[in-house]
Amino acid sequence: MASATTQTADHFRGEDFASLLDETLGRDTGFDGSVVRGRVVRLTDDYAIVDVGLKSEGRVALREFAPQGVKPEVKPGDIVELYVERYEDRDGSIVLSREKARREEAWTSLEKAFEANHRVNGTIYGRVKGGFTVDLGGAMAFLPGSQVDIRPVRDVSPLMGVPQPFQILKMDRARGNIVVSRRAVLEETRAEQRSELIQGLTEGMILDGVVKNITDYGAFVDLGGVDGLLHVTDIAWKRINHPSEALQIGQPVRVQVIRFNPETQRISLGMKQLEADPWENVALKYPPGARFTGRVTNITDYGAFVELEPGVEGLVHVSEMSWTKKNVHPGKIVATSQEVDVMVLDVDSAKRRISLGLKQVQRNPWEQFAEEHKVGSTVEGEIRNITEFGLFIGLSADIDGMVHMSDLSWDEPGEEAMKHYEKGQVVKAKVLDVDVEKERISLGIKQLQEDPAADALASVQKGSIVTCTVTAVQTNGIEVKVDDVLTGFIRRAELARDKAEQRPERFAVGERVDAKIISVDRAARKLALTIKGREVEEDKQAINEYGSADSGASLGDILGAAIRRRNTDGED
Repeated sequence: MASATTQTADHFRGEDFASLLDETLGRDTGFDGSVVRGRVVRLTDDYAIVDVGLKSEGRVALREFAPQGVKPEVKPGDIVELYVERYEDRDGSIVLSREKARREEAWTSLEKAFEANHRVNGTIYGRVKGGFTVDLGGAMAFLPGSQVDIRPVRDVSPLMGVPQPFQILKMDRARGNIVVSRRAVLEETRAEQRSELIQGLTEGMILDGVVKNITDYGAFVDLGGVDGLLHVTDIAWKRINHPSEALQIGQPVRVQVIRFNPETQRISLGMKQLEADPWENVALKYPPGARFTGRVTNITDYGAFVELEPGVEGLVHVSEMSWTKKNVHPGKIVATSQEVDVMVLDVDSAKRRISLGLKQVQRNPWEQFAEEHKVGSTVEGEIRNITEFGLFIGLSADIDGMVHMSDLSWDEPGEEAMKHYEKGQVVKAKVLDVDVEKERISLGIKQLQEDPAADALASVQKGSIVTCTVTAVQTNGIEVKVDDVLTGFIRRAELARDKAEQRPERFAVGERVDAKIISVDRAARKLALTIKGREVEEDKQAINEYGSADSGASLGDILGAAIRRRNTDGED
């Protein structure tokens, strides 16, 4: 009997021990995985000790009561909700989690919002591959990079750590996955604002906006649900090469609606229209002939733009930049941002154009040369260039004078005379003519000496009979010299009265002949002569003096008598 009693007691002891062991090792008690309320009893350095109403106290890491980097705001006596991970561990403590409790609570709330298609609030707090992590009040969600904003965002840092609404796109509680979108919220809000704004939009309205994007041709301004284009030419009255010179992304701006197309819903905006037009009364401020100082703002192939005041520019055409530098790119005369003195040449207020001159504020070097060097004066300079028709002599740093090859020598032909000169040689010349309008200075080297043919030219005249010396025989006539200084030419048809005698080969170089002057080219120092004309004139004189064909005497008799008379006079 005692033995049976002992066995029964041992049996119960074994059951109690097994039950206690199961509890110690965490057999399911019905509390595991549930959310309970507890009161904070005390705090340690790393944990909060919490009484959840069970026979054992639990502990929760303090870091679970606040985001990373933020000091936990929890104190003894606070009532908190906790998630029971295990009723008792091997140490006899209840394993609790504040973070999981928040997550469970958040999931329940998020599922309701997802089913009702409601927005939820969250905070972007980290970056992951392909997007960002978002804290939705304890539940972690994934925000794809394409769902951050309507347009690509280069810098997301201003959005991080800021509570803002999101739209849940997908949820999977079993896997713990939540995908959210910030872009969907913005598009929905934007659509509402856009509809409201467009209904009351009219041209001329003044609106406040924010610069959302900048391009080469302008900037897009968010007007609160709708974007408008602010073209670069409408940002300011002054010249702006790129919108970034005046605007920055995120900058608040006040703009005016210039044009609005209700069909395409395109909005053109302007900023300069809110300021006074600097072109008003510009004709009075900048009269033609007045001089001003301006700044070079832009250089093109055809000239340079000079800013006279903010918003007012004039063009210095390439032809008005320099008196002497022709066919030179404007960039070699002026530089961007350089301050220059200019003269107003013309103003067209209607077309907003001002023509300026750069060379007009400097003295015309051709006029200056004409004043300082009268025709007939002597100048000296270096031969800068030799061409097929003459020499160019440098007279100053900017201007040249030309000596035509015909003005190199009195005696030599121009081609031969040019062989005596070379580039870089310093020569003297006489000023023959200055044409300021055509910007030409004519010089002569041979004019430094007296013309050796001057006396001979003074003594000859048309119709005179002169004695010539044959210098060359050509097929079309003969070249002759008169008084050894004047050049003459007798054409083949003028070599004799009789056609059979009009042969150049019957003359020899060095032979002397008498001829009549037909014409005198004093500038070229050349004569045109005729032997035929001299013979015809002698025949007329003989007939007049010794008879005529009507008297019965033949021409041979008359000429014979004339010759005998001349011989008789010679003997006397």
